[in-house]
Amino acid sequence: MEKEHNATKKGDVTSDAVRDGQLADAIRSEHEMTFREALRLYPKAIFWSAYVSIGVIMLAFDPQLIGNLYATPQFQKDFGHLYQGEYNIPAKWQTGLSMGNPVGQVVGALFAAYPMDYFGRKITFAACVLATAAVVFLQFFSGSLEVLLAGELLAGLILGQFVVIAPAYASEVCPTALRGHLTSFVNLCFVIGQLLGNGVVAGTSAREDHWAYKIPFVLQWFWILVLLPGLAFIPESPWWYVRKGRLEEAQLSLKRLASPKVNVAGSLAFICETDRLEREMEAGSTYADCFNKVNRRRTEISIGVYSIQVLSGIYLINYGTVFFTEAGLATDQAFNMGVGFLAVGFVGTLVSWGLMVHIGRRTLYNWGLGMLVILQLLIGILDCIPGRPAKAIWAESALMLVWNFFYDISVGPICFVLLAECSATRVRSKTIAAATAVQGCLGIVMTVAIPYMINKEQANLQGKLGFFFGGLALISWVWAYYRVPETMGRTYEELDIMFDRNVPARRFKSYKIEDLAHE
Repeated sequence: MEKEHNATKKGDVTSDAVRDGQLADAIRSEHEMTFREALRLYPKAIFWSAYVSIGVIMLAFDPQLIGNLYATPQFQKDFGHLYQGEYNIPAKWQTGLSMGNPVGQVVGALFAAYPMDYFGRKITFAACVLATAAVVFLQFFSGSLEVLLAGELLAGLILGQFVVIAPAYASEVCPTALRGHLTSFVNLCFVIGQLLGNGVVAGTSAREDHWAYKIPFVLQWFWILVLLPGLAFIPESPWWYVRKGRLEEAQLSLKRLASPKVNVAGSLAFICETDRLEREMEAGSTYADCFNKVNRRRTEISIGVYSIQVLSGIYLINYGTVFFTEAGLATDQAFNMGVGFLAVGFVGTLVSWGLMVHIGRRTLYNWGLGMLVILQLLIGILDCIPGRPAKAIWAESALMLVWNFFYDISVGPICFVLLAECSATRVRSKTIAAATAVQGCLGIVMTVAIPYMINKEQANLQGKLGFFFGGLALISWVWAYYRVPETMGRTYEELDIMFDRNVPARRFKSYKIEDLAHE
């Protein structure tokens, strides 16, 4: 019996040594892997992460569509009333319709964390895709503002879940070298959705029948058709399997996401160790745990960087065409400017992928936010020129294009990177959901306020909105300077340790962690 006991003990020691060796190899691999190596070793993870992020395109398309339909003549005629010889959608209905989506998003985002944690990322995503297909029917066949409002509310409830699923999934299926690019791809999907929304409305707005606004609604089914064939084949997140204690399935999922050359056993040991560390730190897994002592700072950063998107002026994009029209541009010029506005954002997001690797998250975020402050204030100053000459109007519009470029190389994409990297893995879905809900609540405030601020029957502020958003962005910049950390190149285990040690944001980049594998 004693020999058997000694043999068992020796076997345990050997097993621990093998596991420690695999963990050390996995940590070393995460740090040494280059971007090009990651592209070669994880093509399937890249594909499935991008596939799941397509849901965000639908999320961005819908409110952009509604915001620009307000400036479509046939939509104004069918749903509006005459004001000074022109058809106009009343501000209260602009507010109501535009609020349907963000109100739904707040509820949808908070709800999304529960099925994501209980059923997994895959099933939750598939259910949302199928539900979206049904809601588009309601929008397409709506014949009144009341029915369209119901459609927008339900759409927001479902679509709001995609923005929680996409960054969480992307952050859990890719290595550290790809994490920033795949999580920031969510922002690119936002831009693509907004660009398509603007482009579709620009292409149909000149029609003099109900298809001027019916065609944009029906085109939402295109993305459903793109997603349907692959729903059954999405690999589940290995991190979710580990949290459920289903290690064999986690290993199979890792094999489906990586090439055969990847040491899957080491990757699994790394995930298990990070999960063990967070349980040891009592990171928890409920909404209340997002605000406990361990996670409070991480949740604050997540909520802060997401909220700054709204505070810096991003909701003007949903009213891009209306803003340019109210600023004095002709309808066709306003639509073209709106499309160009988002095309610049598309290019900006691609540029951010190169900058975030060489500059880092914190520097790029703070410098970009600083530029947004300056540009918004310049727009406000130009609008104060007496008589508002045509050159001033075009200058304001041009500065909005420049503003969107800087937004989409900094605050836009880096937000989603920080959401994934600053949240603890055990409460990631709930942290992202909480941040989305707070951002959605701020969005509701802006959705109520902006139509009244730009509508010709109300405040008619035009470019003076730059003072409002410039001031909010300045306050946000001060907060970001002291609170946003540098997370580039750090594994989730390292980030857990640094947040646990309360390392100041400005010291994250240079902070050294000794003997990481045995923390």
